[in-house]
Amino acid sequence: MTTRKMLLGMQFGNGYGSQTTAWRAPRVDPFAYTDFDAMVRYAQVAERGKLQFLFLPDTPALSSDLTHEAPQMTLEPLITLAAVARETSHIGLVSTASTTFMEPYNLARQFKTLDVLSHGRMGWNPATTSDPNAAANFGAQVADRPERYKRAHETIQIVQALWGSWQENAWIGDKAAGRFADMSKIVPVNLGGTHVASRGPLPIPPSEQGQPVVFQAGGGANGLGIAGRYANGVIGSTFTIDDARAQRQAARDAAEQVGRDPDEIKFFAGVMPAIAPTVREAIDGRLQLGADTFLRRVPYLGQMLGIELRPAQLDCPLTPTQLEAARPTPFDPRAPRALKVAAQGWTVREILAHGVIDYHPTPIGPGSVTADHMQEWFEAGAVDGFWVSIDVYENGVDTFVDEVVPILQQRGLFHEEYECTTLPDHLGVARQYGPDPRIS
Repeated sequence: MTTRKMLLGMQFGNGYGSQTTAWRAPRVDPFAYTDFDAMVRYAQVAERGKLQFLFLPDTPALSSDLTHEAPQMTLEPLITLAAVARETSHIGLVSTASTTFMEPYNLARQFKTLDVLSHGRMGWNPATTSDPNAAANFGAQVADRPERYKRAHETIQIVQALWGSWQENAWIGDKAAGRFADMSKIVPVNLGGTHVASRGPLPIPPSEQGQPVVFQAGGGANGLGIAGRYANGVIGSTFTIDDARAQRQAARDAAEQVGRDPDEIKFFAGVMPAIAPTVREAIDGRLQLGADTFLRRVPYLGQMLGIELRPAQLDCPLTPTQLEAARPTPFDPRAPRALKVAAQGWTVREILAHGVIDYHPTPIGPGSVTADHMQEWFEAGAVDGFWVSIDVYENGVDTFVDEVVPILQQRGLFHEEYECTTLPDHLGVARQYGPDPRIS
């Protein structure tokens, strides 16, 4: 049994699940988009499974056609987490919020308030929003990438300074002496850059964890710059152990280059499990979810395999001639698995139901299949843990908690009880208050 334990977070989106058609799944209330009680219930199940955190993606815009698909984001992530925080006690709560269209003072105030409310469980994923629809909502245009990341660095630095502007021993609360706080320890930050500025101070004392933990969920050199300087959690997108190992090492190297301990940064790969007693049942469940999406994905599957595929072949397997001609494209890391599944004789529709075009790997079948996938990647040193995206929350969160988590626990890979209540402690990273003094 290993002493190093896996860390687990869960994607927490729109009240339905990570699949755009989850709202149509059996037993799902099609109006759950506004049901905060349902969101609380799913969070409580994840907490029953001892998961370390929930992670809410977000973008401040409607960026999809709602004719057949539900929005992928919750109504508003911080308000959602306020509801969840009041009905949970241990699980971490991480939300995305834009550095492009939000001001540092607002971000600092909202996140630290929730951190106090949740007793030290909040995390922030600062996003450099590039969606023109979001820009239009703020009467703006999207700046180029370098400018967005410059603003992100300035914003994070000011937010962390504001979080620390009420010093940890400033609150006195001496009724007899009539002294509420020591104002010499609640001080303005007076920080400004090219894009943002704030005077401060922020009139909010520290939580049990001090201040929210920073996460990072973008790739590339700019994303690594954010991760290396500020993040304790990195959400990656990767389809192979080798690539995951490389991404994890790149994040660790980025932290070390700015004077941080690489162990302060935890790398999470995504996984989208399709869990059922048999592979056939798991595929059948995904066939229902993908009924409205598979047809338009057929041409791209053909591109992945280097052959021409037509929608008319949706319910047929690849022909021997097609299989012989197929060559996985080097431009999509999902292509080798797509060919492997195709070679097993599944129809094109069933190949797509295997999740070969989903945005994270999809283990198919009993819970042990997902546990095996996670164990292999974890023991290979490719990850510190996983960000689990559940197809349909209504039954899928319970299924993961009841059928995968116990296997990981039995194998000594995942903790059996919460040993602590704050997010830094869940992640096994040091508590920070205010800016990191090692980072200029």
